[in-house]
Amino acid sequence: MPRVPDTKASLILRLPSADDAEAWREFVSIYEPFVYRFARRGGLQDADARELVQNVLLSVARAVGRWRPDHQRGRFRTWLFRIARNQLLDLLAKQKRSAVSRGGSGLFDVFEQLTATSDSTELHLRLEHRQELFRWAADRVKKSVKEATWQAFWMTAVEDKSAETAASELGLTTGAIYIARSRVLARLRDEIQKWEDDDAM
Repeated sequence: MPRVPDTKASLILRLPSADDAEAWREFVSIYEPFVYRFARRGGLQDADARELVQNVLLSVARAVGRWRPDHQRGRFRTWLFRIARNQLLDLLAKQKRSAVSRGGSGLFDVFEQLTATSDSTELHLRLEHRQELFRWAADRVKKSVKEATWQAFWMTAVEDKSAETAASELGLTTGAIYIARSRVLARLRDEIQKWEDDDAM
């Protein structure tokens, strides 16, 4: 049975310890894909996006020891995303200067759009975080249930197939499909709730 993950604040408070590799693995599994997609949607090519991810993680590693849960100063994810956004803007500004010196302007448009839409960016970041959290929880739950149970959930909840269609394809009864879907949904909620209970993120 997999180890129950720490709540968010306790995980974050473990990050300053360079010896706590498990805390960093947990942290990176949640945030590395998000920061990468954020960078790609910000207009970066694959190599630049991966470099941005490394720079953001390095910045977090250097500064996380000073972070403390504080509702007045904002959540941890807001702090993290501000780091990612600032580093993306810095990189785009450098690329813009380089493009302008060569006569190009494509990245300038991306830069202007990012700087002008901070409210919608924050909303987008929250949605991205929720999606990443779902992917993380789904990966954990999938490993803990039978394949047919997972397929019953996936076909009906994600692919939006009817219970009857899923039952026919999987060779199960319609009732078994509903039970499997309910079990997986409950486990997904439990995994996500472990992170949601602690408001640090």
